[in-house]
Amino acid sequence: MEREELAAFLRSRREQLRPEDVGLPAGPRRRAAGLRREEVAALAAMSTDYYTRLEQQRGPQPSEQMLAALARALRLTATERDYLFRIAGRNAPTPVVAAAHVAPALQRVLDRLSDTPALILSNLGEVLVQNSMADALYGDRSHLTGWARSEIYRWFTDPAERRIYPEHDRGRQGRALVAGLRAALGSMGPQSRAGELVRVLTKASPEFAELWERHEVAKRFVDHKVLVHPQLGDIEVDCQVLFTEDQSQMLLVLTAPPRTEAAEKLQLLGVVGTERFDSVR
Repeated sequence: MEREELAAFLRSRREQLRPEDVGLPAGPRRRAAGLRREEVAALAAMSTDYYTRLEQQRGPQPSEQMLAALARALRLTATERDYLFRIAGRNAPTPVVAAAHVAPALQRVLDRLSDTPALILSNLGEVLVQNSMADALYGDRSHLTGWARSEIYRWFTDPAERRIYPEHDRGRQGRALVAGLRAALGSMGPQSRAGELVRVLTKASPEFAELWERHEVAKRFVDHKVLVHPQLGDIEVDCQVLFTEDQSQMLLVLTAPPRTEAAEKLQLLGVVGTERFDSVR
């Protein structure tokens, strides 16, 4: 672990970022143009003391999970992320960690979306990051680990995952998820994580195995759908998707036409928050 270089690199990346780069207000009385240590710590979901010790060459060796969180918070490119791992004394990110690194271009767009649900997903349906409005709509998924991070896996193994869709639309959604997974398999190959997920679900779910035999291939999102909120009821939303160049990640934005009932319900999400999930799961 190269403590001096790690500290200098973290400090340099932090000082080069502006609050607006990460969706934060500049606020008054800001002496330096860059981010404060406490802001980076909050973005990385770690204590300010822990992050400060890293910059002061006093901290313990960060885990892979901590480094991945720092790379995301500091909006590092894939090359910068790999460099961060190396100077921290860790091997190059594993395929799982690398796949979870949010594309900076998508992150910059997400940072500017605060008044409507928006989230960034991998092509295996893993939520990499989502804003507070998406938290209120879908629930906080940051605690999920392993295959449970994939909405495709949860759909076929956890009945509760289907509650957010009207019953009459669940068949279409299941087919869409499987078709999207086949598209991911085509680009990633049978020995990839996509292939592994197919093998896991084929054993775990007869429904998945049956749908897989249809050999349908398609992108997973439709332009218009209805989502069900336990307190607000049905919400009709339009879905817009922005893909990275390699199609490995996507930014999903949910909106509703102005002055409609659906638009009012989306605004109420900010009031309802995520507390309702405690009582339904």
